[in-house]
Amino acid sequence: MNKYEVMVIVKPAEEEATNAVIEKIEALIARVGGTVEKVDRWGKRRLAYPVKKFTDGFYVLVNFEAAPAEIKEIDRVLKINDEVLKHLIVKHEA
Repeated sequence: MNKYEVMVIVKPAEEEATNAVIEKIEALIARVGGTVEKVDRWGKRRLAYPVKKFTDGFYVLVNFEAAPAEIKEIDRVLKINDEVLKHLIVKHEA
C-alpha cells in the first residue's frame, strides 16, 4: 500500500451537500480497499479561472493509503462525478 493525497475542488453548495460529496469520496476509497488517514477541508475559495462556469469552489485534501492498481478506479469515478470540478491525485514518496 502506498500513501497518496487527492485534492478535490467541489462545486460550491450548502454545507450538507458538500459533506455528502466528501463522504462519497471517503466511501470510494474504502470500497477499493484503501484507508483514509486524514480529511482536511480548506473551505470555499475563489478559482483562478472559471471551471464549468463556476468561479468559486470548495477545496478538500484527502490523505489515504491504497494499492497502486486502485488509483485508476478512484480517478475514473472522480472524473464522472458531476459535483467534482477538478481533482488531482499525488503519490507521496517515502
